[in-house]
Amino acid sequence: MADFSEEEQRILTYLREQVSRGEGYFRAKNIAEQIGLSAKQVGARLPRLAEKSEDVDIEKWGRARSTTWRVTRS
Repeated sequence: MADFSEEEQRILTYLREQVSRGEGYFRAKNIAEQIGLSAKQVGARLPRLAEKSEDVDIEKWGRARSTTWRVTRS
């Protein structure tokens, strides 16, 4: 995980733990609350993590008032 910033590592660690048995749906706001970052910090990093992460698949799933991200184990 040397290619990831400290914030990205925190996001990925959280997501890996949450989807250890399948898939999950997340909003940046909820991830941020759990790991001590702002929703803006998380939301800005998720698209980059979607491209770079090899052990979890992150895809933009839906958009209501805020984007929902579908996360599954690779």
